Amino acid sequence: MTVDKPPKTQSQAARTSLEDLQDRILSSDLIPSHEPLRDGLAKKLASIQAAGVQNAAELLVTLKSARSSAALATSTGIDLTYLQLLRRAINGFFPKPRPLKDIDWLGDDAVASLATAGIKNTGQLFEAASDPVALTQQTDLQHKTLGEMVAIADLCRIQWVSPGFARVLVAGGLRTASEVARADPDALCAAIAATNAEAKFYKGKVGLRDVKRLVKAAAYVP
Repeated sequence: MTVDKPPKTQSQAARTSLEDLQDRILSSDLIPSHEPLRDGLAKKLASIQAAGVQNAAELLVTLKSARSSAALATSTGIDLTYLQLLRRAINGFFPKPRPLKDIDWLGDDAVASLATAGIKNTGQLFEAASDPVALTQQTDLQHKTLGEMVAIADLCRIQWVSPGFARVLVAGGLRTASEVARADPDALCAAIAATNAEAKFYKGKVGLRDVKRLVKAAAYVP
């Protein structure tokens, strides 16, 4: 079959080989609905690679449409339901950038200032932050506000982390995905609980198992 190629950007998914993808699925504490992915995973991914798909980005492109998904199912002999589940899992591994308007607690003016500079989502902001001097010159934001928005943009690269939960992590003293990856899960779980108890960011409780998943997912963020 002919495989549609993703855009020529070195996204995290494009840098993830099918072997890397296999390792992540096998080593992750999957949610129950994704557990069937482990069934014959190595053989299935080998068949997908033989069909011309080389990395996670190409697989996502192939599974994006019903037509190409069906073609891949036919050429590999993999059940279409399995491929759909695999697509959902991969999409979760590589979260899409979030609109900066979701960071509503910092005010519309902050979002508007970045939008004027052509920065409208967390992905664009994270990329722009690689040149902090230029980013500062492009906006009229206070250093503290801009710093918090950049921290949230970085943390939103982690699976499951929304801008709202990134806010909790920042309040707890974590500002980058690499800091989360290095965190002790027990200490981080306690810090999240203490931070939320004081500020009341959300209702409910984030358990240790979820925090362990968070730390594991953060380790995959470049």
